[in-house]
This record gives sequence, C-alpha cells and structure tokens, in this order.
Amino acid sequence: MKALQRVFSSTLRMSAVYALCVAAAPPAQAQSLSALIEHARGYDAAWQAARAQLQAAGSRAEQARAGLLPSAALTGGANYSRTDMSRARLSDVNVNGPSQTLGVQATQPLYRPANRIAFEQGQRGTDFAQAQLEGAEQDLLIRVTQAYFDVLAAGDTLTFVRAQKTAVAEQLAAAKRNFQVGTTTVTDEREAQARHDLVTAQEIAASNDLHVKRLALDQLVGRTGATPLPLAQSAQLPAVQPDDVSNWVRSAEERQPQVRQALIALDVAKLETAKAKTGHLPTVDLQAGYNVQRTPNGSISMPGVHSRTDAATVGVALNLPLFAGFAVQNRIKETLSLEDKARADLDNARRNVAQAARAAFFGVQSGLSQVAALRAAESSSQSALDANKLGYQVGVRINIDVLNAQSQLYQTKRDLAAARYNVLVGTLRLKQVAGTLTMDDVTAVDALLMR
Repeated sequence: MKALQRVFSSTLRMSAVYALCVAAAPPAQAQSLSALIEHARGYDAAWQAARAQLQAAGSRAEQARAGLLPSAALTGGANYSRTDMSRARLSDVNVNGPSQTLGVQATQPLYRPANRIAFEQGQRGTDFAQAQLEGAEQDLLIRVTQAYFDVLAAGDTLTFVRAQKTAVAEQLAAAKRNFQVGTTTVTDEREAQARHDLVTAQEIAASNDLHVKRLALDQLVGRTGATPLPLAQSAQLPAVQPDDVSNWVRSAEERQPQVRQALIALDVAKLETAKAKTGHLPTVDLQAGYNVQRTPNGSISMPGVHSRTDAATVGVALNLPLFAGFAVQNRIKETLSLEDKARADLDNARRNVAQAARAAFFGVQSGLSQVAALRAAESSSQSALDANKLGYQVGVRINIDVLNAQSQLYQTKRDLAAARYNVLVGTLRLKQVAGTLTMDDVTAVDALLMR
C-alpha cells in the first residue's frame, strides 16, 4: 500500500513539475509579440502593398493639382521649301531655301471647375489610401498576434499531453504490478494500456500541430525559428474598458477603417457628380505665346531677302459647350446612380462593423467568464483526481476512474490555457473592429509575457 502511495505521489509531482517547467520557462532567444510584429512589417506583402498604394495616391493627387497650374511648351521646326515660278515667268527669281521657327506657348486656366473638383478628388483619394494603410496595419497586428498565440496554445497542448502520457505510463506500470501480485484484474492493465496508446496518438497529433503553427508564424514574420515568449502564469487578463457595448459600436461606426473608406468613397462619388455637371459650363484660359520665324533666302513676298519675324500674343480663350449629344446628361445620371451605390455601401459597412463590434465585445466578456470558470474547474479536477487516486488505493475506485480523472484534469488545463489566449486575441480584435487598435495595445500584451 505504501509503495502504491509513493507511485501516485511521484506521478502527480512529475506531471505537475513537467507541465509547469515547460510552460513557464521562456525558451532561449524567444521573441516578444512586438518584436515579431516589427519583423512582419518589413516582410508582409499586404502591408507593403498598402504603403505603396498610399505613396501612389499622393503622387496621383499632385497630378490632379497640375490642372490648376500654368503649363508651358517650347515648339520649334526647320524645313526646306522649293517654289516653281516658271508659269509666272519669273524663273530668275529664287525663293527656294530653308526656314526655321521657334516659339513658346503658355496657358493658365482661369475658370475650369472640373479641374478644381478633380484636385479635391485627388486629396480624398489620399485619405482613402491612408485609411487602407491603417486597416492593413491593424490586420497585420491581428494576424501576427493570432499566429503568436496559436504557437503558444499548440505548445501548451503538447506539454499537457506529454505530462498526461507520463502519468498514464505510471498508472499503467502500477496496474501491471497490481495484476502480478493479484490485487487487480487484467481489465485495469488493459484499460491503462488503451489509454496510454490513445495519449501517444494525441502526442503525435499535437507535435505535428505545433510544427505547422510554427511554420505559419515563420512564414508570417519572414524569419526561421520564431519562438514566442510564453504568457506568465500569474498574468491578470485585462477587463474590457469601457464596459458598454454601445461605446464600442459607436466607435466602430465612426472610426473603423472600412467605414472611413466607404465614407470617403461616398465623398468622391458626390464630387464626381459635381464634376459631371460642369460639362455644361464654359472654360476660360489665359494664353500667351512668342514665336520667331527665320527665312535666310527670303519668301515669296520678299524673294532673296533674309527675313526674321517675331510675333508675341496674349489673350483669353473662352470655350462654351453647346451640345454634346446628350453625353453630359447621361454622365450625370450615371454618377448619381454611383453615388447611391456608395451610400448603400457605407450603410452596409456600418451595419457590418456594428454587428462585429457586438460579437467581439460579448465574445471577450464570455471569454473572461470562461477563464474564471475553468480556473475553478481546474481546481475541482485536481481534487477529483486526488480523490480517485485515494479511492483506488483503498479499493473503492477502479483504474478507469483514475484515468478518466487524469484526462479531465489535463483537458481542463489545455482549455484554460487556450481560453486565456483567446481573451487576449479577442480584446485586440475588439479594438480592431472599433478602429482603435495600435501598437500601444500590443505593448500592453507584451507586459503579460514572461521575460
């Protein structure tokens, strides 16, 4: 009996020590969440594409500004002409020869409302690209965080499965010894062997899952062997602030990058309608030019005489559209329909983010309650295992009762670890939906990691 007690005590201590040491001790050269996000920012194609799109939008906006600024062009030409004067009985007159022209033309738009609207659209396009970049930045934070905690969760699963395997192996050895001395039946030994085989299969699956999750994290951050810092066992999960779903919904409807993009798209659509209506309006340009023409051999009016003509012009050009085959009217109808589409897209975006904010908020609240319940379940499962071990020693419990209690305890430990990670990721997702997620929030998560 004392030998059995030593076996059970040894099993419990080895399992607990193994799980805590592997889960709590940070690996050598492990990286924090912020460090891996910095690596991902320099590697992630989606984020870099959004940044390039912002730069392109800025250049496109400057192109639209050109429609408000003066333009100038330098022109020039050289040609050789031959004139036949035989029919005019002036064959002795030679007017054949080269001529050169050089000039500069400049135009300053005075009244071009379409160009002014195009410039405003360019500015709004830059705002749209900025919202896209912010959305890509927040998406990158979430993707790296999810991959980070996926690795930790997979590592915890493997740790607890191996600890359970050690405990089951000890239970199997005890069952074999008891069967040999005749205190138990062969059923206990076979049940322990079956459970040991099952846990071995679970260990293989958990090891493969951890390998896959690590590869996914490496692919995301662009480096090999990325190793996350573990979450501290004593880390207190932060509560959701403010603790009112309406505040999160309101923030999502106003600040979420997708909503902002839809709102900017509506502004651009309204400007496009205004630009289409300018098709009926006149345009006024200030024009100026200076041209020089040189004929070394003269011209028809002055044959044989070297001449040079300098001409300077300045004036105002007016263009008043009268009829364009109903193109302007149909263009206005088209832009009005596109404006209605943009307005509907904005309403849809607001509804979607509002629902997502509610789901994320209540998901975090539920996760916090689940963590608290699993902590209590872990303590109860440990007490149940201890009671079953004692009952097995005194003969009121059979081996399968102990094995089931062990399985329940380690399953509860895995669920608790996963629930803690889900709360942290869910909190960041809630802030992403609300449009407030920044690196400061990631830094707050870093503070909960074991250094």
